[in-house]
Amino acid sequence: MPTYDYLCTQCKLQFEMRHSINASNPNCLACGSATEKIILSAPAMHGNMARGRDLAMHSLQPKTEQVNHVHGPGCGCKNHQHS
Repeated sequence: MPTYDYLCTQCKLQFEMRHSINASNPNCLACGSATEKIILSAPAMHGNMARGRDLAMHSLQPKTEQVNHVHGPGCGCKNHQHS
């Protein structure tokens, strides 16, 4: 069974719970209020899987306008017209 991380909407207690994928969110262990599922971090991957994960994570980041982008030392973008 997978382990899920939850955050209480009332008292902000953060806890883990193991249950089936179809189970509903548990109530808070401390106060009994409703909880919401949270994602703490992406799983660690290596090799080609890591490259795909990095590309996917990059695609989810907000796009910046090239006009407003300032290139500094170590800039990782493809447009190396440093200002």
